[in-house]
Amino acid sequence: GEVAAVRGIDLTIENGEVFALLGPNGAGKTTTVEILEGHRQRTSGEVEVLGVDPARGGRDFRERIGIVLQSSGIDRELTVLESVRLYGAMYPERLPIDDVIELTGLTEKADARVKTLSGGQRRRVDLALGIVGNPDLLFLDEPTTGFDPSARRKSWELIANLRTLGKTILLTTHYMDEAQNLADRVAVIAGGVIVAAGTPATLGGRADSGAIVAFRSPVTAVAPPPPFDAAPGADGFVRVEVADLAPALHALTGWAVQHRVSLDGLTVTSPSLEDVYLQLTQDDHHA
Repeated sequence: GEVAAVRGIDLTIENGEVFALLGPNGAGKTTTVEILEGHRQRTSGEVEVLGVDPARGGRDFRERIGIVLQSSGIDRELTVLESVRLYGAMYPERLPIDDVIELTGLTEKADARVKTLSGGQRRRVDLALGIVGNPDLLFLDEPTTGFDPSARRKSWELIANLRTLGKTILLTTHYMDEAQNLADRVAVIAGGVIVAAGTPATLGGRADSGAIVAFRSPVTAVAPPPPFDAAPGADGFVRVEVADLAPALHALTGWAVQHRVSLDGLTVTSPSLEDVYLQLTQDDHHA
């Protein structure tokens, strides 16, 4: 309709890398992925996936991609083994069924019906069905949404295992720690546009951001060296952003030792990926 879900993004993903598309709900992540998969028609622009325009890609193209949707329609009466075998039969270059079940940690559940599995185990079946065709490119759309922390960690291990097969992986997520742990590169999408892209370590200028040094304002007649002579906040803590941490911290601690001042609550923090993400996505024109 009138809503421009994706507004002219520019994106290149390298062969063999794990790329995360990070953004809040409604940012345009799923729409982008559906266009790349060939499931949704774009209204404009140029798209090439594995050397093919996905809008015109035929069976040859679809045999080279694997898709793990947010929710799947697996027949709940089938066993895990039957499900993987059924899906695998549709692909000419499929992986060995037993290897797929072992890789996804489902060996002990191979003969269990899907309806008896936990949510995390069913998600593993989804991943098994996504990789059984031995795809060159794997799409993972919010693979761990709704998982408890333990199940998420296990899924991360599984996705990390897939890297060893040399697959290119595009995953969408709104979990910052997921992108940090899994992705070689990240693009943040908000309001249908990419607002930042880079490695998790450099995204949004993280690598160039200064560290925040904080400590409880000491009771002393001798002021700390600049820039730590700043006025404390309402909580009694002095907070200073410094670009060159080592000499600044050396000057502060040297002053404290010389004047026998206790630097209570001293902390040094750098902007987290979550800090950067929230900053990038909270602007009104991106919301």
